Amino acid sequence: MNNSTTPLLFDVEELLPRPIATPFYYTTHESVVPGLSDVWLSLLTPVIAYWLYSLLFHFVDTYDLYPQGRIHESAEVVKRNRPSQGVVIRAVILEHVIQTAVGYAFMSREEQEVRPSPAEGMQAITGSVARAMLFALGESRAMPLLKAYGPQIVQWTYWWGIPISQFIFGMFVMDTWQYMLHRAMHTNKFLYRHLHAVHHSIYVPYAFGALYNHPLEAFLLDTCGGVLSQLAAGMTTRQATLFYAISSMKTVDDHCGYNIPFDPFQMFFYNTADYHDIHHQHAGIKYNFSQPFFIHWDTLLGTAMTREQFEGRKKALPEKEL
Repeated sequence: MNNSTTPLLFDVEELLPRPIATPFYYTTHESVVPGLSDVWLSLLTPVIAYWLYSLLFHFVDTYDLYPQGRIHESAEVVKRNRPSQGVVIRAVILEHVIQTAVGYAFMSREEQEVRPSPAEGMQAITGSVARAMLFALGESRAMPLLKAYGPQIVQWTYWWGIPISQFIFGMFVMDTWQYMLHRAMHTNKFLYRHLHAVHHSIYVPYAFGALYNHPLEAFLLDTCGGVLSQLAAGMTTRQATLFYAISSMKTVDDHCGYNIPFDPFQMFFYNTADYHDIHHQHAGIKYNFSQPFFIHWDTLLGTAMTREQFEGRKKALPEKEL
């Protein structure tokens, strides 16, 4: 069966894997965790990830386990931050309640959706895979590969290529949404004064404070950003569970207050705790809007600031403004 009107040089049925191998993450069960629907798993996982990851950094900070990585001394957190940790924790709990309620209203629609079987899914993409290879490599190179490894290529594309592409695209969608909205909240005085100033009352970032926001900002920036990313990337509920969990942990990491060279998030992303810390300081508050993954929008639109540039700008400011 051909899934496109453009003719191919062979029957795409030849590209279907027989038998179909499944990766470690695949399950035929109705839910990943027995007794807990995938919808509720997707709602609870980012919340649990947020608090567990925050507790890890709190433990490191409380027992001074990695002093060489501190961006600020612990005393600065108490001295310079306006809200107490109790106020911050209560506000984050409220955000998670709102996030869960909105998420349930959105995600519960998928409980009735029928997922195609792997065989049906692979059959649907075989023609597209073949045409993509013919376009990219040309007939002389693509045809031998398709004849020799076609089923393996289709299978890899279905289980890994498409999900990874969706995940990365979702990251770019979230970054775009959050950059534009975040920057608007700094350039519009009304939005900054009534919404975003809540988050910036934390001058010295720490893990628990990552989602300390005005409730309306939390809804617009984080909740809507997450839903938009999932929809745009076409992620399933199970894919979104991982996406939301990693996004939540990345946000915590960006506010952790530590430079840790062996931290995976800080190893693979330029948008790090140090990068975001600059944005929380007076001398850098009009820079480094990008969050939570990449810094391409800052780079393209001229709002990126390095630590060296920040230190130079800080020296030019009166001490009372620091």
